[in-house]
Amino acid sequence: MAAVAKRTTGKRILVVGATGRFAGLVVPELVRRGAIVRALVREQSNTRLAQQLGAAQVAVGDLRDRESLDVALEGIDGVFHLGPAFAPDEAAMGIAMVEASVRAGVRKFVFSSVIQPTNTRLKNHAAKIPVEDALYSSPLEYTVLHPANFMQNIHAAWPGVVERGVFSEPFPRNARLARVDYRDVAEVAAIALTEDRLACATLELCAESRHDREEIAGMMASALGRPIEAGEIGFHEWAAPARARYTEHQLSLLAKVYEHYAAVGLGGNSLSLRAALGREPRSLRAFIEELATAATPRPHFQA
Repeated sequence: MAAVAKRTTGKRILVVGATGRFAGLVVPELVRRGAIVRALVREQSNTRLAQQLGAAQVAVGDLRDRESLDVALEGIDGVFHLGPAFAPDEAAMGIAMVEASVRAGVRKFVFSSVIQPTNTRLKNHAAKIPVEDALYSSPLEYTVLHPANFMQNIHAAWPGVVERGVFSEPFPRNARLARVDYRDVAEVAAIALTEDRLACATLELCAESRHDREEIAGMMASALGRPIEAGEIGFHEWAAPARARYTEHQLSLLAKVYEHYAAVGLGGNSLSLRAALGREPRSLRAFIEELATAATPRPHFQA
């Protein structure tokens, strides 16, 4: 992949949740394009991590606190917004950020939504609809991103793959899912915030092809040079490590997502991601090979 020459655009971008696992990937992409990043964090203690990722400024604020948003948005040209996963008031927080951006005279707003938000059977997908509606009904120059299942979710399973030779997810091994490397999503977000060609676009973002777990286990076996089994695991056993971070209600919403995958998989098309990037999206095979050959620890992102 060709390097992007760093140039100063002077664009001042507020990144919501800039120290998170996924929004944290947007910060360096913006910096590579010469943007001045202001990280919005909830705790002052996250300042150093935001700066390590490349943020030039840090604003401490809360999506539920109108005054803190108004302060954070002073002098800002664009906003990247990714709502907290499975938060009960996710929609209200997103709308609050849209309204605050309008008040502040922000020009561009990129919303990292979700693939198939109109699938109202999935409450966490449907929670994105009011935020999208608020954007479409605003004067903001929006770009709405509909990413598929994140390849980065495989990180949590990788130690088990290496130690036990089994890759398990809480749905059938023959279910086919559209996936995307969130680094590609971050790159599209950065393009949208520093250029004009993705203005007023709503983009489905998926890598090429949908793979079932048997195929993924084969990719892992090839990358590691030894057999890897495609396993199955019950949702409650799989979710046990996350119980400290999520309520039972939030876990029940996540369970619905995997029930949906079990029933029909997850569809998605790579056309718009390829067009937005101007190159082939990162493949799942390349992502797995990168995991297998990584020699240095990944940066620590806070949830």
